[in-house]
Amino acid sequence: MKTNNEIEEKIISIIDKLRPFLVSDGGMIDFVKFEDGICYVKLSGACAGCSLINYTLKDGIELAITSEIPEVIEVRNVTDEDSLA
Repeated sequence: MKTNNEIEEKIISIIDKLRPFLVSDGGMIDFVKFEDGICYVKLSGACAGCSLINYTLKDGIELAITSEIPEVIEVRNVTDEDSLA
């Protein structure tokens, strides 16, 4: 079983590979945390107001991460208003 640090490193590696695609459309993605099987990311820039944000998150980012890291069961986008305590 992988440690949380190992899982986080792998998540960050995948996000780093996906980031250029988002940046090319004016968006940005940052890793926030991994907890209880859930990867939290922050989509910003053009992504924040895009009507396709859920498709990008679920059909793109989540699929890329969960297909390579079985410990991740879901990817969630967080906003500044979300509490991550």
